[in-house]
Amino acid sequence: MTTTDRTAPRTGLLTVDGATLHHEVRGEGPLLVMMPGGSADAGIYDAIAADLADRWTVATFDPRGYSRSPLDGPVTEQLPATHADDIVRLIEVLSPDGSPAALFGSSSSAVVALDVLARHPGRVSRVVAHEPPVVGLLPDPEAGRALFAAVRESFRRDGVAAAMTTMAEGLAPARGEDRADPEPTAFEAEAEAEAEAEAEAEAEAEAEAEPTARDPESIAPEPAAMAPEPERAAPEPAAPASSPQEKSQEKSQETPPEMPPAQAEVFRRMHANLPVFLEHVLCSFSGYAPDLAALKASAAHLVVGVGRDSRTLLPAVAAEALARRVDARVAEFPGGHIGLTEDPRAFAARLRDVLLAP
Repeated sequence: MTTTDRTAPRTGLLTVDGATLHHEVRGEGPLLVMMPGGSADAGIYDAIAADLADRWTVATFDPRGYSRSPLDGPVTEQLPATHADDIVRLIEVLSPDGSPAALFGSSSSAVVALDVLARHPGRVSRVVAHEPPVVGLLPDPEAGRALFAAVRESFRRDGVAAAMTTMAEGLAPARGEDRADPEPTAFEAEAEAEAEAEAEAEAEAEAEAEPTARDPESIAPEPAAMAPEPERAAPEPAAPASSPQEKSQEKSQETPPEMPPAQAEVFRRMHANLPVFLEHVLCSFSGYAPDLAALKASAAHLVVGVGRDSRTLLPAVAAEALARRVDARVAEFPGGHIGLTEDPRAFAARLRDVLLAP
């Protein structure tokens, strides 16, 4: 198999209970299923999957209700167990001889990975759960639940941009006094980037509705890497200049003014998935209560990942608490909560080491 053949995705559709899953497969070797978290879909792993396809058959997919994986009916509250059942079905199809698969999940999908391991330990050889935000294991679980409930309420009341700003502001105090650097973390930057994206979308919609009232160049703003340019048709500062939000905006201006069309399409799909994530995924997944006894019984197969730059944030704090409770190994990964998008090559190299470690 040539390098091009190995890295080119082979796409398929899988019928599961209540949905149809779009999935992509690259490479050859033992099966590795990579689950997208947050509002992401299979495209978030394009670069990492290509790097790992020399050693594994890498399967990525769009979670049910996202992007190219439609539900059979209206979207309802999503549960980790339902998504875990989807993963088991995918493993059964892609590993028909019954060989166990390696599993990687990040953020909300790391919660799904935990559920797969707890209920179907025979289907997985190794599970890498990167920063699962299991708030029930935090020193103050109620504060974590209240934060994510407030994010959902902000979405219901004021939309995506307000929800993502609430997320960033709520996470900011979690940095703690032991962190001297006041720069926003990757997780906060992601939230602010999504808020900026929503503002851009709203400005574009307004421009299309009143094309004669605006300069034509403002009608179709160009995207900028994973964080759109903060220029708006109707400027309205999100926060004082000294705030983490403002610093995050300044950081986003350092990104290239354009991104490849395929990456831009991934970004558009992720943005379109945000309402489902905020309304139907965020609270139920972060509120998941892991089966600690079952996970402890399978701890030899579990590695809990944390970001080097996010270890004081809520998801990493919860993840390390989980590792302590079930005697699982902790592995540090490059970057922060979204390190897999900050430096995909370095993240893939670290994941390779973790998967191959004895």
